[in-house]
Amino acid sequence: MDGDRNDETAVIFTSRLTGTDPAGYAEAASRMETLAAQQPGYRGIQSARGTDGLGITVSYWASEADAVAWRDQPDHAATREAGRARWYAEYQVVVAHVARDYRWTRG
Repeated sequence: MDGDRNDETAVIFTSRLTGTDPAGYAEAASRMETLAAQQPGYRGIQSARGTDGLGITVSYWASEADAVAWRDQPDHAATREAGRARWYAEYQVVVAHVARDYRWTRG
């Protein structure tokens, strides 16, 4: 995640949790992050969640085809269905192509 993302695909997942089964959600989220990192084309992930249940996760992929393959990965698809049934009040997915990125860090 250090300035070399040109022409990658970013999947921006914004969600709001129901508050049901927080331990189950945390375990599933950790498992999905580990599984995503094992997929072809995976480039990284950034995630944040507020105390109000609103979360944003951005995963980066080498290509849109890699992002689609992740969407269709069977364990990911099953966990997404569990999320709809239990954990999410709502979510939105936005797929974008990265034109450039940069970073600044206080020295």
